[in-house]
Amino acid sequence: MAGFLTYSVLGMSCDHCRAAISEQVGAVSGVESVDVDLATSIVTVHGTAVSDTAVRDAIGEAGYDVASHG
Repeated sequence: MAGFLTYSVLGMSCDHCRAAISEQVGAVSGVESVDVDLATSIVTVHGTAVSDTAVRDAIGEAGYDVASHG
């Protein structure tokens, strides 16, 4: 079943931020798409059977911190 996860990510401010997070999170197993909204600092991940831990780790690998998720 497809679904989505949302994360509030600290420190995103430019297209480089968007690209770095999109690349890292997009490589996580099950991820179908990644939406990075710089204005709200929200990252939305769409996919099937996506691991919350793996997404958080990918965001960290991109150099950012997850404040929370919904």
